[in-house]
Amino acid sequence: MSEGMILGVTFVIGIGIAVVLIATLVRAIQQERRSAGLARIWSNFGLSLAFLALFLISWIAQAVAEWGTYVQEEQAHGDTPTISDFFVQFGQSTFENWQSEFLQLFSFVVFSAILIHHGSAESRDGEDRIEQAVKRIEKRLDDAGIGTSASS
Repeated sequence: MSEGMILGVTFVIGIGIAVVLIATLVRAIQQERRSAGLARIWSNFGLSLAFLALFLISWIAQAVAEWGTYVQEEQAHGDTPTISDFFVQFGQSTFENWQSEFLQLFSFVVFSAILIHHGSAESRDGEDRIEQAVKRIEKRLDDAGIGTSASS
């Protein structure tokens, strides 16, 4: 496989993963904004937004630090640093970090805020079932003429 192909595959996969995760978060925020208004976005998505900011800041910092190291290594070997070689090296180190830290954590935060896994402590379905059960009990009490403290 040529260096250009490796660079292209690295770039597409890395940017693709980041775009999918960020787009999923943005879509969820847009849906929430339509239904609950702008004021609730930070309270509902603060954790995801904070992790996104930390992720982007650390990724940029990693790129800057790695560029400096890459240039020093290339000059020590008498080679001229090239941006394409740097991106291959940067992509490799990025994937190592993502696999062990950011990708797992950020994916979990974003997807647990949006998707449902029935029975999971992180899922909203438990609260929904409890609310439905309370409403059924209140309805039965009202039908039996007992009433609830809220209606009496």
